Amino acid sequence: MKITRNSVVSFHYTLTNAEGEVLDSSRGHEPFTYLQGSQMIVPGLEAELEGKAIGDKFVAVVDPANGYGDFDNSLLQRVPLDRFGGQQVEVGMQFQAGEHSVVTVAEVTDTDVLVNGNHPLAGVTLNFDVEVTGVREATAEEISHGHVHGPGGHHH
Repeated sequence: MKITRNSVVSFHYTLTNAEGEVLDSSRGHEPFTYLQGSQMIVPGLEAELEGKAIGDKFVAVVDPANGYGDFDNSLLQRVPLDRFGGQQVEVGMQFQAGEHSVVTVAEVTDTDVLVNGNHPLAGVTLNFDVEVTGVREATAEEISHGHVHGPGGHHH
């Protein structure tokens, strides 16, 4: 069976940046499982998986626009240090900012903190080394819920 819209797909991957640094991998773990067409993975990888089948191995190079987006300087903001309630603030820390946003501390000075609202992989070309390990038709319930149920997916 080929991967098409509403297929349940399982795959192993290793994600590297342009320098070859490993950013993430499913190797040594369960394969990643998702519903094709449900926007659960970056658009560029989802497009590359379309039409593939169990056993297919390939490298997908995903540009920032089809990955986590281009780096947006408008998402950098300086916040007075005293707004952090006296807690120790360090580069790399993450904070909830609003209901659905997370910001990462990019710089700390004596008076303020530079926070970055971009995804950590914004502006990065993503290199996925992929092996498709499973493809099946999604159930009507999975399609209506927009996600996979059972092993590798969501459990109700």
